[in-house]
Amino acid sequence: MEQLSDERIKNIINQYERKRMKEKERYELIRDTDDFKNKNRERARIHYQVNKEKKKEKYDNNRDFMNSRSSYYYYKKRDKLDIFKEKYPNKVKTLLENNIII
Repeated sequence: MEQLSDERIKNIINQYERKRMKEKERYELIRDTDDFKNKNRERARIHYQVNKEKKKEKYDNNRDFMNSRSSYYYYKKRDKLDIFKEKYPNKVKTLLENNIII
């Protein structure tokens, strides 16, 4: 693989920065237009409809973990982790399997 000179690296970085500035300026110009807002809303609506089942499936698969994590943070916030560990050993096990530090 060929090595890039310092000058070439600077040139690439400058090109990238100019491109990002132009994209940002373009976005600032069109972001408040009704057409842009409507297109964005429609795109988001379609994405939501297409991925609704995937989100539901992901939630169903991780329900126990999310419930355990929520309980863990509840007890942690109140400095009662020892009660949590005694009361819910199965939740502790679930958290350990998912690398949540207790």
